[in-house]
Amino acid sequence: MIETLKTLCALSGVSSFEDEVRDYIRKRVEPFADSIRVDAVGSLIVFKRGAIPTGNKLMLCAHMDEVGLIVKSVTKEGYLKFGCVGGIDRRILLGKQVAVGEKRIPGVIGLKAIHLTTAEERKKVPKLTEYYIDIGAKDQEEALAQVEPGDYVVFASDAVEFGNGMLKAKAIDDRVGCAVMVKLIEEDLPMDCTFVFTSMEEVGARGAFGAAFSVTPEIALILEGTTAADVPSLTEDRQICWPGKGPVLSWMDGGTIYDRTLFERLRRLAEESGLPWQMKHYLSGGTDAKAVQRTKSGVRVTGISAAVRYLHAPNSVCSCSDAKQILALARLFIRDVAGG
Repeated sequence: MIETLKTLCALSGVSSFEDEVRDYIRKRVEPFADSIRVDAVGSLIVFKRGAIPTGNKLMLCAHMDEVGLIVKSVTKEGYLKFGCVGGIDRRILLGKQVAVGEKRIPGVIGLKAIHLTTAEERKKVPKLTEYYIDIGAKDQEEALAQVEPGDYVVFASDAVEFGNGMLKAKAIDDRVGCAVMVKLIEEDLPMDCTFVFTSMEEVGARGAFGAAFSVTPEIALILEGTTAADVPSLTEDRQICWPGKGPVLSWMDGGTIYDRTLFERLRRLAEESGLPWQMKHYLSGGTDAKAVQRTKSGVRVTGISAAVRYLHAPNSVCSCSDAKQILALARLFIRDVAGG
C-alpha cells in the first residue's frame, strides 16, 4: 500500500494534466478490470465484477489531480510568470523547486530580495504577480525554446518515509485515495464496484460531476485527503484532525452533508473491527462528494479521509498507518454493502 502511494505521489498530475497519473493507474489495474474507459474530461472509470452482481450500485471515487502552477507569460529577461491551479498558499512559494511542462524543465520560484523591500512590504504576503520562476535562461528567447505559456508546473518533491511512521510527499491529497482504490481493484471483491479516478477536483470537482452522471450509482464512497492542523499555534478545538489517529469519517464539510446512515455504518464497522477513527473538529474544505451527491436524482454519499498536514504544499505529511487503515475500512464497507 505505502509503496503504491509513494509511486503515485511522485507522478505529475496538475488539474487537467492528469495524463501521467491516469496512464500509470490504467496500466496497473487493466489486468484486473472488466471494463475501463476515460471520459470526455479525463476521469478514469473502472468497473470490476464481484461475487454478487449489483451493477453500478456502489461507486468509489478519488481524484487524480494535484494543485500546481501554470505558465502565463515569459519576461524579456527569461523569467516565467505564472498563475495557481487550485488553492495554494502564496506564503509557501518562495525558493521552492519546480518542474515545468512535459520536459520537466527544472526551475526555482523567486521573489524580490527581502533587503530590497520596504518596511510596509515586509508586513504583507507578496502578491502572486510578484513571484516568478527562474529556469536559468539568459533571456526570453532562450526560455521560450524550452517552455511556453500554458505549460503546467509541478512541485519537485520526493516521497520519503520518516519519523514515527510518517510519509512526506507532494500530492498525498489525493493519491492516498487513488492508492486505496488501486489495491482494492487488485483484490477479489464481494460485489460489483465502479471505481472512478476523477480529474480536476482541485478546481471545482469538475470531473466527478460528469463521471457520477455517467455511472449513476446509488451509493458513493469518497476517498480523500483532508486538512490536519495539529500544530502548536492552534488551540485543540481548531486542529481539525490528527495524523496517526485513524481514518477521518465525514459527516459534514464545506460542500456536503453526508448520508447519516452510511456514516453510522462506517463508524460501526471501524469500532467492531478495532480500527481507530476520528471526525473533523472544525468544518472546512470540500470533496468530490459535493458534485456526486447532486447528480441526477441524488446519490447517497459517505467519505473516508486521511489526515494530511500542510495540504496543497510542496511537501505534505500523513501517517502510513492511517493509509493502511483506510484501505481496511473501505474493504469492510464494500463487504457490508454487499451483505445488504
